[in-house]
Amino acid sequence: MRRIIATPAALALGGLGGAAQAQDDLAARAEAELDQHRGIPEFAAPGEPFDARACMAGKRILSIPASSAIPFVDTINQHIGEIAAEIGFTYDVWENQGQVSQWVQGMDRGASGDYDLVELLAGADPRSLGPQVDAVQAAGGLVVASHLTGFEQGIPEGIDGVVPIDYKRAGELLAWWTIARTGGQANALVLVSNEALSTDSMVSGLTEVFDTECPDCAYEIVNVPIPDWATRIQPTVQSALLANPDLNYVVPIYDSMSQFVVPALTITGRAEDVKVATFNGTPFVIGMIQQGQVEMDVGENLDWIAHGIA
Repeated sequence: MRRIIATPAALALGGLGGAAQAQDDLAARAEAELDQHRGIPEFAAPGEPFDARACMAGKRILSIPASSAIPFVDTINQHIGEIAAEIGFTYDVWENQGQVSQWVQGMDRGASGDYDLVELLAGADPRSLGPQVDAVQAAGGLVVASHLTGFEQGIPEGIDGVVPIDYKRAGELLAWWTIARTGGQANALVLVSNEALSTDSMVSGLTEVFDTECPDCAYEIVNVPIPDWATRIQPTVQSALLANPDLNYVVPIYDSMSQFVVPALTITGRAEDVKVATFNGTPFVIGMIQQGQVEMDVGENLDWIAHGIA
């Protein structure tokens, strides 16, 4: 389950008086979709208890994250490391900056390091690593992608399994939020990273809602590769704000992008009229919500993610 996290002001209804009935109906529909995720979720055990220490005794796992520079991903790695220490298995992380060549090096380490499993975490894409996946499997290891695919995407060819999440629903909620806040007049810049499989799932949910439910909404999708976030997001957003005075939302689909979006809003003087809605629930972005810099985050519990993956 996802939880909507937002500023108190953003949670108040308003601004819809005098709109056409169709807009009222659309806004009400959007609020109903969001209401399903405003409460604190309850944990439901997915199965019977088992002896994790006995199961994992002597096991070795290597994690290759999308990029160690992304706080969301790094935090999950840290939590899984804590779980590994508690349970008693080896969990190593291949630190990298999101370059495919670095993922290749990590996979080579996985194939030569006597690992039982290599984990591709939250963006490291098996589609770019076919020969390396084969090498890990030939050495007796499994390859699993975690927090990389949506429920509807299945297992990428060649690997042994996935730990998916409902990325498509997250994309839908981002669209519904902007529809609700603008009374069906969203004009959004959507920032994505196409090299991550999860992007396909999120974008499908977001565009499906916009295209089928909101005839007066407008959006532009711009790709910024993960290694380029720190250098390209701010100028990309600044250019879009200058070119489109009607822009009212920036939607970075991964919330660690937000740290580069907010300065662009400040520099262009648009922080008051252009809002930021995003996804993940990274702790520093929750802080940005508290400071009024980000309006909403479709938040995940990173500790629950870590336990689920482990």
